Formats: sequence, C-alpha cells, structure tokens
Amino acid sequence: MNAIDPGAGRRMFRPLALRYRQIRARTEALAAPLSPEDQAVQSMPDASPAKWHRAHTTWFFETFLLLPHRPGYRRFREEFGYLFNSYYESAGPRHARPKRGMLTRPSTAEIGDYRAHVDAAMAELLRDPPQPVLPLIELGLQHEEQHQELLLTDILHALAQNPLYPPYDPGWRDPAAAAGPASYLEGPEGLVEIGWAGEGFAFDNEAPRHQVFLTPYRITDRLVSNAEWLDFMAAGGYRTPGLWMSDGWAACQAEDWEAPLHWQPGEGGWRQFTLAGLRPVDPAAPVRHISWYEAEAFARWAGRRLPTEAEWEAASGLPGFRDAGGAGLAMDRQRLSSLSRLPPLGGCGRRVQRQIHGGADGAARRLAGHPARPCATELPQLLPAGRALAIRRAAAGGGRGMSQALLRGAATAQRSALLADALAGLSAARKTLPCKWLYDAEGARLFEAITRLPEYYPTRTETRILRDQAPAIAEAVGPGAAVVEFGPGDGAKAALLLPGLAAPAAYVPVDIAPEWLEGAASRVAAALPDLPVLPVVADFTLPFALPPGLGRAPRLGFFPGSTIGNFEPEEAVAFLRRARTTLGRGARLLLGADLVKDPAVLEAAYDDAAGVTAAFNLNLLHRLNREVGADFDVSAFHHRAIWNAALERVEMHLVSLWAQQVRLAGRVIRFEVGETIHTESSHKYRPERLASLAEAAGWRAVAAWTDPERLFSVWLLEAG
Repeated sequence: MNAIDPGAGRRMFRPLALRYRQIRARTEALAAPLSPEDQAVQSMPDASPAKWHRAHTTWFFETFLLLPHRPGYRRFREEFGYLFNSYYESAGPRHARPKRGMLTRPSTAEIGDYRAHVDAAMAELLRDPPQPVLPLIELGLQHEEQHQELLLTDILHALAQNPLYPPYDPGWRDPAAAAGPASYLEGPEGLVEIGWAGEGFAFDNEAPRHQVFLTPYRITDRLVSNAEWLDFMAAGGYRTPGLWMSDGWAACQAEDWEAPLHWQPGEGGWRQFTLAGLRPVDPAAPVRHISWYEAEAFARWAGRRLPTEAEWEAASGLPGFRDAGGAGLAMDRQRLSSLSRLPPLGGCGRRVQRQIHGGADGAARRLAGHPARPCATELPQLLPAGRALAIRRAAAGGGRGMSQALLRGAATAQRSALLADALAGLSAARKTLPCKWLYDAEGARLFEAITRLPEYYPTRTETRILRDQAPAIAEAVGPGAAVVEFGPGDGAKAALLLPGLAAPAAYVPVDIAPEWLEGAASRVAAALPDLPVLPVVADFTLPFALPPGLGRAPRLGFFPGSTIGNFEPEEAVAFLRRARTTLGRGARLLLGADLVKDPAVLEAAYDDAAGVTAAFNLNLLHRLNREVGADFDVSAFHHRAIWNAALERVEMHLVSLWAQQVRLAGRVIRFEVGETIHTESSHKYRPERLASLAEAAGWRAVAAWTDPERLFSVWLLEAG
C-alpha cells in the first residue's frame, strides 16, 4: 500500500504525537467492549480477529518505522513479524490468513503489552521525527484508521453467527436517511476530471487526476431505501433468474439468498442484525449488506443500470446530491466482480482497491472538487459499523452507485471518541483532556452561567461590539451572504448578527451536539422566520460538507467567542485553513478573538469567586464517570486557572489533591500529589499575532473592531 506524499511536511491537522496517541487509543476503545473470546474469533477466511487487527497495526509501525528509523530499537517478539504481517511480500513470510483465528496465543493481554512497547518507542521517534519519515507516519495512521473500520466489520459478522445475536454495543445507533421522493439529476457530460486533486493525503490508486468523456445520463439525488428493496423482494427479485448475471444467480441459489445479509424474517416483519443487536428494518434507511450481483439484479428489475465510477464521481459534486459527502463506497459496474456480500476486507491496500473505489482500504476521498468523508479516516466520530453498502438509483443512461450508509449515531460516536481521547490524554506524560469534552448538557448549562458572571468579560464585550458595530460589519460583509457558524452555542450571537446583515441567504449552524444545534436553529428561526436555517451535525474541527441549497451565495464564516484561542497556534492555522477550504474561494470569516491584557483580569475570568468555573471544569470528571465508566473521586481534584505569560494563554487544570489511582476501560491511571490534568488553554492575542496566523492560513484581514477598553476584538478576514 503506497501513499502519495502531499508535501505537507509537518503541517498536520493536529500535532503528530497527539494524533498518534488519539488514533492508537481509539483502536483500544473500539476493542474495549470485546471479551478475549470475542477478540480471538475469525468467522470467515476473509475476516480477521480483533486482536489480530490490534497487533497488525502495531507491527506496521514496528516494521516500517521503528526498525529502520529508530537506532537501537529491539522487537517486542521476533515471531510477531511472521504472525502479524498481512500481505507485504517484501517484509517476509507470514501466517496464513484463513488461520488467524487459530492463534489463541499470544493472548489479548500480550497484544496490549506489544502495543504499549511500540507506542513507547514511537513516542521517542515522534519527539523530533526526521522529515523523510513524516509521510510514512501519516500512512501508518491512515492504515490504523482503516483497520478500526475493519475491526468493526469483522466483529459484526462474527457476532451475527451467534444464535443469541449479542450486541457489540447496545447503544449503537445507525441514523436513517430520510428517503422521501427521489429526484433525477442531470449528470455532467463531455470531458470531466476525476481523481485526486492534489491536496491532503491520498493513496496511490487515487492518482493521477485525469479526464474522462461521459455521455448524457441522469442519477437520483438519494440512495435506494430499504422500502424499495422490500418491493424488489416482494416482486420475486430473488426468485427471477432473468434479472441476474449467471454466476450471481448460481451464488444466490447456492447460498439461498432471499434478502440482504444480516436480515431475518420475524413475526413483525424483517429484522436486521446491527452492532446494537437485532433491530426492525427501517424502511427509510438506505439498503446495505448486498453484493454487486444483488445490486445488478435490482437495477435490471427497476429498468436502470449501475453507474461507472467516472459517472458517480462526476455527479457527486452536483447540488442536491444528498450523500456526496457521506462515507463513500462506489460500486463500479465495470470492475467489481466479487460474489461476496461482504467484500474481502481483512487486508489493506491494492487487493481491495482493485474491487472497491472508496472505503477503508481504498480511495475514499476521491470525489470531484473536494474530499469525501472516508469511512474512518479523519472522521473518527462517524466510524461506520462495517462494509454496509447502499444503492443510488439512476435513470436511463444513468445508473446506480453504491455508498456506505452506516454512520455511528451521535451519542455512541461521542462516547467512543471521548473514551479514545481520555485514554490517549491520561496516558501521556503530562495528562490532558481536550476542552471540547467540557461541553455536555451540564457543561453547557454551567458555561451559560459563566457568561453572566461579573468577572467574565468576553461574552458581554463581544456582544457589545457586534451590536455597536452592526452597520459597519454589514457594510464590510456585503449583501446576500450565507452565514456558516462554527459552534453556535445557543445561537444568541447569530440572532444578533443576522438581522443586521443585508438580505442574508441562509444560516448554517455546525456543531457536534444535535441538541445544541436544535436550540440554536430554533432561536434563529424564531427571530428570522423567512431565513432558511440548515443545521449540520459535525465536528467543525474536522473536514465536513456544507449542505446543498446554498447555491452561489457568498459564504460568511462566523466563529465568535474567541474559541480560536482554545487551539494551539498550529491547530489554529489548520482550523482556519480548513474553514477556508470549506467556505470556498472569495469567502469571508467573522472571527472573535480575546486580547492580551492584565493577568489579574484574565485569571479572575477563569477562576470566579462564586466557583462556577470550578464546577464547570470538575464536571468533566463527572462526565467521564457517567459516559465511559471511569471511577474518578471528583472531590479528590480541584480547579486551578493560571496565566502562562510565555505562551500568552490562560490554562485550566484539574489538580490531584493526593496520590490516587483511577480506572478507565480496564486501565489503571495513577496520579501523584499535585499532578494535573490540563483541560483547556485559552490563548490571548496581540493584533499582529492574529493577523500573522490568518495570513499563514490563506486569509487576509479586511477590518477589525474592538471595544473602548480594548478587551476583545472582532475581525473580518477574506480568503486569499
């Protein structure tokens, strides 16, 4: 498996060592619900045991990074090079793939020790990685994220063989896409470009970007639903040989197919086995767990065809193409010829890439004009449940594509991501927790209380600027803007900004928490009932797609509250760069930034006399106890806020009052007296420093406004 080096060097979305810890911890979090017996099972030759995935991803870092690039490194166990190679011929012989389930030893505990051994050595390498190994490190991280999806895919198939149908996670939810009437879109025709556009990470089979010629075709704006598949079944689709390719019909007969994989008839109708257990089939959800031959038979039954890869990719950029940014697999009518309803997934790279365009071991980010959301890569909070396929219908001359339709439900995704971040951060030499986890429902309530405290000046000062400078801001922004707010909170600032703008085209609040979005959207809709409000559930610190329907309206990003200060400088540049990419050429960004000032004023704002900020910070430990099963004694920690003059930031910490240990996902985390968990940094800016950050991300400052006391600032940036 080769990677195209984007030449990004050290410009990563987040610091490399932190990304490494988070991704490695996420694998452990995904394996945490599994017993040792679960982790050893191999339910079919093309699947792999969970503990093998954990070991193989570790073997990758050991073999391709530590042994050649870390002088003095010694293998954890020499035999592991044979056991956990997959298909890398140049790395030596390997254990036969169909026999991976026979490896009762090494134990899951020893695999954990292996991972810890390699992680410790990688931590040393990551302190100052040589420039030539950076692309290889990135490839290793992408590789591990692929195997996170494969782990879930394989355990889903394994648990489906158990007559008790035990759930992997009873709280797992697969959000159903609203079906609704399908509309046909006219696909791009003539000479079009497809393939890797040259920005960000890409696998080698995604290049080169090239031209293809397309004849006229039409494609529907949504995927085929379970309801439509039920119609196909009721019409005898699985009993009509004339609909099937000959080898597909042979497989259908030999394996007694009568419905998609993991579907079962019951007294109340069809049920589907998911990672949450058996659930009724949702008629509105996209159909999944089907083979290419089933899709081809459905296409013939409906009088349509499957699209070529080029047709699907070209159409994915059309306005109204509802899953263009979804976790994508495209079934290509010319290339995919596997009989399996779960395509061969246990390996990595080219073997699968020859069959599937997209997904965990292929070129997921291959959509025209912008990256698609890959199955696991870069979007861990949307980890899918496995290689579940869904069909898009298309009209004459057009086709159907396949797209992966299993996305983790918001609550389950957040719980998994929280556990992964906690394991990574609390295992570090200096313990940290990402500040985004401060904001559960109770955290949001406490923060709203903080904004009303006399010591906390940022909210009221920024609100005053937005109100007093509304005419100047409106004139600088111009008319007809579609406003995209990153992290809207309760929507109060948007409700203040939008009425002052000239004929805004739409409001798009973006947040990871659906309940917050609902509140913000409702508030703005009530204030401006004629304004289209299009909320997007996404982690705005990661790539996401804007909703269709914005047309050619100029884009105005809105990022108030000095949240930019919660990023480290390199993260702030990365966020601003991603925001520029998301918003597009010529976009503008209205940005709130707190200013450097008297340290006494700053520390008081983050350690108020009433203790509300302390409760806000300590609530993070309550959340870990409640959501991921930690056993923190919250009374054994206290809140501390300090001004770090060298880095010009306020830091919030949770300080251990005595030596203690905490259990989290089977691990013991020890604290010494006075040891802290760093929970938030809030950088304060001098104007020249903020302008420099913006320029590094491809923005230029157009205007800036501040209050008379120069406590806070609001900036208007323009994409270069």
